[in-house]
Amino acid sequence: MRSCLYLLCIRVGKMARYRGIVPGMSGPRERGRPPYADVLTPGEWRVVEAVRHGLSNPQIAHRQGVSLDAVKYHVANALQKLGLSGRADLRRWDGVRRDSKLFKKDVTMDANLTLGAVGQISRNVTDIEAARRWYGDVLGLEHLYSFGNLAFYNCGGVRLFLSETEEKTAESIVYFRVDDVRSAHSALSARGVAFLNAPHMIHRHADGSEEWMAVFSDNEGRPLAIMSGAGDGVRRRREGGARSVSARLAIWMTAPGGAGMNGS
Repeated sequence: MRSCLYLLCIRVGKMARYRGIVPGMSGPRERGRPPYADVLTPGEWRVVEAVRHGLSNPQIAHRQGVSLDAVKYHVANALQKLGLSGRADLRRWDGVRRDSKLFKKDVTMDANLTLGAVGQISRNVTDIEAARRWYGDVLGLEHLYSFGNLAFYNCGGVRLFLSETEEKTAESIVYFRVDDVRSAHSALSARGVAFLNAPHMIHRHADGSEEWMAVFSDNEGRPLAIMSGAGDGVRRRREGGARSVSARLAIWMTAPGGAGMNGS
């Protein structure tokens, strides 16, 4: 009799394991990835940030080293989870990932908001490797960091941002520093400023500090941007990069026959 009961218990245990039921638990064991404590997964957040930055699906796939189908899958999942109808809505969605340092800051409405100093100027180039040699070796600008087809240089505390594109454009974007990009976005929006995208993280450094920005249009439709950092590393990087190399850039910009600010 005891042997029969013993065999019966073994069979029941095997069936429980087969069905995913663990002794001491009330239901079947969940399979796959554990639930993520945020509205989007890390992969979805990376794609959403790139969409809010204005990148197309092929550009996102190339920069992040993933397939185009993976990008489309993440975009579709994000739209469904957030209840948004399309890509344009996603660009203006102002959500912030929970593991970001900016998530812990409260958004304030400052009626007396003023923009800070110019923190960055961007320029498109057709060959990033040639541009790195030109701006670094020829002009002698201090190289800050590079990743992919992007490169950043210090110009006496103002950051020069080079981005490789297929077409050469003469329009540069001026980025104004603000203490908190979300609060500045709210205050400027209340004044009638038309933003092209919501504040979004464009890069997270190895030390955990973050770079955030949002782009808006001036009265003639030309792009401008606000930028802020989150984390101690941003401040150290900004202060450490303030060297006297901007004089050489100023000479090059104003020299007869030079490229100048309106050059290509």
